[in-house]
Amino acid sequence: MAKRCFRASKIHLDGRIHPDFAPVEATLRDMLRNYRGGAAVSVYHRGECVVDLWGGYKDDQGTLWCRDTMAPSFSTTKGVAATLLHIYADRGLIDYDARVAEYWPEFGQAGKEDITVRQVLAHQSGLYHIRQMIDHVDRMLDWKYMIRVIEQAEPAHAPGTRTGYHGLTFGFLVGEIIQRVTGKKFSDLVQKEIARPLKLDGLYIGTPAREIPRAAQLIFPDSTRRLAQTSLGSRIEISASRVSSLLRRVGIDSDLSSIFDALAPRGVSDFDFGSPESLRVAIPAANGLFTARSLARLYALLGNGGEMDGVRLMSQETLERATTQQKPTGKLSVIPFDMRWRLGYHGVATTRGFPRQAFGHFGFGGSGAWADPERGLSVALIVNSGLGSPFGDLRTARIGGAALGCANARSRPAGLLKEKIAAKAA
Repeated sequence: MAKRCFRASKIHLDGRIHPDFAPVEATLRDMLRNYRGGAAVSVYHRGECVVDLWGGYKDDQGTLWCRDTMAPSFSTTKGVAATLLHIYADRGLIDYDARVAEYWPEFGQAGKEDITVRQVLAHQSGLYHIRQMIDHVDRMLDWKYMIRVIEQAEPAHAPGTRTGYHGLTFGFLVGEIIQRVTGKKFSDLVQKEIARPLKLDGLYIGTPAREIPRAAQLIFPDSTRRLAQTSLGSRIEISASRVSSLLRRVGIDSDLSSIFDALAPRGVSDFDFGSPESLRVAIPAANGLFTARSLARLYALLGNGGEMDGVRLMSQETLERATTQQKPTGKLSVIPFDMRWRLGYHGVATTRGFPRQAFGHFGFGGSGAWADPERGLSVALIVNSGLGSPFGDLRTARIGGAALGCANARSRPAGLLKEKIAAKAA
């Protein structure tokens, strides 16, 4: 891939790109015009890195985004945590249909005795309600405390009867299962089993102090900052609870309050996921620090049957089990639409449709990474500005759509492509 450097009077953009994927560059350039911070995009196609771009600014002081800049990527972290669990499942240390309590005995109380690993990975264990488990968001900085409260918690509903996005508890559940079967620290295992074998330049969940200066500053819109400084959030929560109660009275089962239970522990509006204190600990559902090229390379391996450049992390059979869409169960909580859950991954939406076999995980604020085995395609985006939603925003879909369109065009027979171009010219 030939290097192309991009310099413009108002847009800082650098990196390399294959000419076939020029629309990805155009999409990223447009994003950088409209957001205060920066971003990086990486795309692999058929085992080749065809896009490796970065640009904009890593902080609100105008520091340029560099090649090695990493960004806190929120729920994109869940896909990495799930991948680590699948590695141990492939080795026979974890059975998806085994009870969690077989690996973690203290978990088997308060109605959780029969919860399976599969239910945890598919967000069907009923343990999303972190607001009811802890008195303040700072508790997430203490792994042992979080494990104790999860052990004592009762499920919000009968396990296996609903799908409810485990926005903040997912990582502690998955991470502790891994720690129980290995006897080792989760953050160390991410490096040992994923980052070092694949020679990744930036993939941390629980970041060493020496790497934290590479982190981009999270920059939120002024409107979001103002909202956090008012009591409006609390009033919205009370209203949601009342509306849910009213709807249930008239026979409509819509649990709007579950959104707050899962995503808004007390104090969350003041919690800085990008602070050095937060980044140094592992919150495997929410505080991964990544480069786009590391995420794209990992998903390129996952989209290639678990192997890449002579490195195999898991078998094709295990990967197929991990990425098979799970059967929906009952009503939906937290996220009121079907995310097409796999085991720790969800389906993929782009501006060019929903690639049938694609899987990955997007995050609050706009980051995301995914693979499409059918096309041999993987895409990763990291950002440090904007708000989005708990599972990405339109930027994720736009970058994915641009990459998908390029991969589709690259796969067409040359004669057909020339014929279409000629027809358009005529």
